Amino acid sequence: MSIEVRHITKRFGNFVALNDVSLDFPTGELVALLGPSGCGKTTLLRIIAGMEVPDDGEVFFHGEDATERDVRERKVGFVFQHYALFRHMTVFENIAFGLRVKPRSQRPSNEVIREKVMSLLQLVQMDFLADRYPSQLSGGQRQRVALARALAVEPKVLLLDEPFGALDAKVRKELRRWLRRLHDEIHVTSIFVTHDQEEALEVADRVVLMNRGQVEQQGTPEEVYEAPANPFVYSFLGHVNLFHGRAHGGQIHVGEATLAAPEHADASNAPAVGYARPHELEVERPTPGQTGIAATLERALVVGPYARLELKQQGTDNLIEVELPSERYRSLGLQNGESLLVRPRKLRVFLREASADKSSDYII
Repeated sequence: MSIEVRHITKRFGNFVALNDVSLDFPTGELVALLGPSGCGKTTLLRIIAGMEVPDDGEVFFHGEDATERDVRERKVGFVFQHYALFRHMTVFENIAFGLRVKPRSQRPSNEVIREKVMSLLQLVQMDFLADRYPSQLSGGQRQRVALARALAVEPKVLLLDEPFGALDAKVRKELRRWLRRLHDEIHVTSIFVTHDQEEALEVADRVVLMNRGQVEQQGTPEEVYEAPANPFVYSFLGHVNLFHGRAHGGQIHVGEATLAAPEHADASNAPAVGYARPHELEVERPTPGQTGIAATLERALVVGPYARLELKQQGTDNLIEVELPSERYRSLGLQNGESLLVRPRKLRVFLREASADKSSDYII
């Protein structure tokens, strides 16, 4: 089932939670709504579910206007952060509930229901708690039951708000993989809200980056990670180093270093910031004629195949994080306190109109 939202605006008093948001969710796509707390992603999900009514705009389910349709008529499965379970039912019966209340002609046999419920319980690693009640479970366990219950009825649309946030790392990773496998099998249109960029990039077909009630960028995980549209997206998707300087004639001058910025060939001594991820930087000892950003190595941490270096840009308080293959780090024989040159293999430069750090202060 496809979903379309058109010009959705939602206010809570003077706070604008969503500001003229329009998005398409094609049939069978798994989409992540990604952004910081308060960006509007959960509000949008609740409007799609029918749990909130927009002040302006429309929601369409498979081409039909569903804006005024009751939540029960939308036939979606949803798991929200604080989804309430039926307290008087066991874990087993909570998960089986949606199957048992189906019309008689569609209702599976008791044997099929039991097999399906037990399979879901094993997936969320709670088969040994089938006879417990919600009050006897931890918050994380209750959330796992809520997820299993939503999936039991195999809904045409699945909406999830931070579904894995309460789980430990190992189980969270397992469930992310399972959700991806489930989606590939049944192709249910799915939208999930998260503030975890790794989760979004790992699971989703498409990622929608939101900030301050608006969509900053959308695209495949590779597109949004490799080609961020603006400084907000760059900063939100993983660690990033910032190099403040001035752009002039297709170059950016950072301290004594001059780096290429061909996208700003027309700039004339304009304030600018260069963005580079830790793995996009190289370090080496200074040699005559070599250019780069002067920095001092403060700390190195080698974990498995990678070494993470923390350097301080000379003459500033700017910290630089570099990620190198551990073999490369060992071959260099670097020592703490050593003066080095940092050179970006890839640098994205944005011009800056003001001194604040908001994305609206940059010329994209």
